[in-house]
Amino acid sequence: MNDVDPDPGLFGPDSVTWQMHGDPMMWVAGVRALYLQALHPRAVRGVMQNSAAFNRDTEGRKDAWGRLMRTANFVGTITYGTAEAAEKAGARVRRIHAHLEATDPGTGERYGVDEPELLLWVHCAEVDSYLGVARRSGFPLSDAQADRYLAEQREGARLVGLDPAAVPGSAAELAAYFDRVRPELSAGPEALDVDDFLRRPPINSLLVPARELLWRRVAALAYNALPPYAHELYGRPAPAAERVTHQLIATGNLLRCVPSRLRWQLPPGHILKAMARLGPGARPAPYKLRRQEAILDGPGRAQLSDGGDSTRWRNPG
Repeated sequence: MNDVDPDPGLFGPDSVTWQMHGDPMMWVAGVRALYLQALHPRAVRGVMQNSAAFNRDTEGRKDAWGRLMRTANFVGTITYGTAEAAEKAGARVRRIHAHLEATDPGTGERYGVDEPELLLWVHCAEVDSYLGVARRSGFPLSDAQADRYLAEQREGARLVGLDPAAVPGSAAELAAYFDRVRPELSAGPEALDVDDFLRRPPINSLLVPARELLWRRVAALAYNALPPYAHELYGRPAPAAERVTHQLIATGNLLRCVPSRLRWQLPPGHILKAMARLGPGARPAPYKLRRQEAILDGPGRAQLSDGGDSTRWRNPG
């Protein structure tokens, strides 16, 4: 008989991260994160100069889907895997980044892609997108739970090489970070390459109809969910915030109708593996956060935020 308690991982079933990352709208949020991350010239240059995934060259784009899936696999591993698996995944990312450099075409400066300011931007754009899309699409999350999520995500930041104390751990700190970094953002050639890829990713010719019907809608929704300043930088008018919120809610309601067990069958099956390790009670579900809301935040205060902009939306009804 094994008396050793199963490893809950870095976050565990009682965390906001555990519940929220199981939501299907995280896929839309991930695309939004790519759009936002591409607006930091130094950060996106580090990606583009070390990978042909998002370049307009068709051959170079062959691995783009693989790159996106590896990112999703990393997030799934550190969320639902064992602590050992999470630490190994983080060590691998740090090891890869340590050997990568980029060149500023204007100054000729060489810099490492693991500079703290660049890692911090990627982290903040990612968690902002996860949190913003989840809340605007109707995922039940109070203000206190949103702060708790950001505090939890400092563990993920640590894994990629950041000092957790230097990472925003609340919505107020995250908003202050975006205010500070916003003057450094622009939609340079590399950002436009990412934009072009996300709108028209290369796929097998037989799948082109599906791309037009499904992917473009996902990419458009993710783009529309960006804060107004991002739309301005990309050079396209920002859609009405209320209309985007309703689209996110409608999409969230539709995707959440797909049975969880069916969604979780998609590879690499991190959630099912976690449930097999910890038992069926580890199943992520929004209702578990509703139980905590009254304790953490009090009734009637749950709000929706675009993250990175001062506008806020209250949960309808």
